[in-house]
This record gives sequence, C-alpha cells and structure tokens, in this order.
Amino acid sequence: MTELKVFITAAEEMNFSRAAQRLHLSQSAVSQNIRSLERSYNVELFIRRGRSVSLSEAGQAILPMARELFNTSRLLEDALHNIHGEICGLIDIGCSTTSGKYLLPNMVASFRNLYPKVCANINVLGRRSVVNGLLEEKFCMGVLSKRIEHSQLEYQPFYEDRVILIVPPDHPWGEYGKALPSDLIDQPLILREKTAGTREVMQEGLQSHGITQDMLNVVMEVGNAEAIEIAVEEGIGIAFISELAAARPLSLGYIKKVELEGLDLQRTLFMARHIPTPFTRAQSLFWDFVKEKQNMNGETVLDNLIGTSVTI
Repeated sequence: MTELKVFITAAEEMNFSRAAQRLHLSQSAVSQNIRSLERSYNVELFIRRGRSVSLSEAGQAILPMARELFNTSRLLEDALHNIHGEICGLIDIGCSTTSGKYLLPNMVASFRNLYPKVCANINVLGRRSVVNGLLEEKFCMGVLSKRIEHSQLEYQPFYEDRVILIVPPDHPWGEYGKALPSDLIDQPLILREKTAGTREVMQEGLQSHGITQDMLNVVMEVGNAEAIEIAVEEGIGIAFISELAAARPLSLGYIKKVELEGLDLQRTLFMARHIPTPFTRAQSLFWDFVKEKQNMNGETVLDNLIGTSVTI
C-alpha cells in the first residue's frame, strides 16, 4: 500500500517535494514510487512540466478509488490489531487555531499514556485548508475556531477559549491591569491576519462597544501568536491573542494582561470530522477522549502549559 499512499499524497499536494515532507520520505523516493505504480499498470498518472505536476486523466479517474482502497486497507489492518487487543495507528489532525496548537500536543500526550502505540500528526494550517483537508480525507479530524456548515461535517465542542489583551511589561496599563474599550483608540495595535479567528472575535467584541477597525491605530499585522507576543514584548504595540498562547510569557513577566471593562471575549473551539470517512479504532477512541475532556478546567490546562514547552 506504500505506492498507493504516495500517489494519494502527491495528488493532494500537487507537488512531489511537499508530498515527501508529509510522508517523511526523500523526493526521489516519492518519484520512484510514482514511477513504479505507473510502470505496473502502463499508465501515466501525472503530467510533468518541469518542476510542476498535475493529475492526468487516468490519475483523476483512479484517485477516488485509490482513497477508498487505502481506507479499506487501513480498517483491515486496524481490525487485525484489534483481534490481539492492540490499539495502534495514526491520528492525522488538521489544526487552524492557536489554541488548538497549544492544547492538542498535551491532549495527544495524555491519550498516548493510555494507548502508547498510537501516533499523531498535527498539521497547522488555515481554516479553509483544514476544512478542505477533512473533505478530501487528508485528516481524520480538525480543530477549528468556527463551525463551517457542511452536510458531511460533524462537530463537537473542543475547548472554551478566551481572547485577552496583552501589553508590554512597562506599559502604564500593566500596573493597574484594567482599561476601557474606548482607551484602545489611541494605542498602537498589532493584529492577527484577516482570516484569524482571534481577530474575528476581537472585532465583534469591539463593535458591540461602537468601535470599528478604522477607528484603531493598527501598526502591524502578524500571521501567528508567537510573533505577536515578541512584538508586544519589544514594545511595538498592544494586541489581542488567545489566553492559552499567552500563558507562558505572562507567567514569566514578558508581557502583561489587561482586562477591558465590559468586554469578555469568549469563543468555542470545535473538533470536526468527515462523516463518510470511517474512523479506525484509535481515531474513534481519541474522538471520545476529546468529548470527555471538553469540559476540562481552564486553570488546569493553563497550569500545564506554563510548565510545558510545546514545539509544533
């Protein structure tokens, strides 16, 4: 099934180099597997134009069947392991949220304490890429900051997150820890990118107080929470980020949190799955494990993060 898996991954990425990265193979190994599959059936699966590739008509025709066959083989392997009482296999998760990035490694680690033969891949992508990955069966599950309605997607709550305002350690607001929403207008503000769930929550909250983005002094837009933390620490401006992402630098005094009067920015993170794609036993157990943990105490999670260095 290795050649089939390589073909499916290459077809999803439309790039042999990216496919090799996903599969933890060399690019030459990906090319060799594709050529071997093509020679076996005397058919061209990809049209190669220099460094770019696209699916041939034959490749497009067999891709859905290849996915179905690969999923069936995975379920067969899973069933054979279950005969011996083994829970093993891969949980491939797409993640679009900062909070999901921080929560998932700890949650997977706890799950692996129960089932040490289970492995997980956490793929950090944009929200739309995660949804497409679920629908195209790249991922068995995805963590999203917002429900994207689709008849083939099922959701369950993952975590109740809070978006907070952070300021540099020497900022005047840091001493008191409080401010008014209207005070934001004169402050240099660092924003996440337009598609970020954190930014959407911030904008909705400020609009409820009559504050729109064009009234704010935006000095920078940044694509991830870690870069925002550094920019705030360096005194470039203030920012809204997930409380989970801010937990460690807050505990170390690198930044400070400020409460805005009458503004409590809460959001629900969701875990999603593609309904037509069957779960393996390990994936089903992890889905249920998340369901049991969804009401976990926020302080406990934050305490765990403060004492843990997470690398994605």
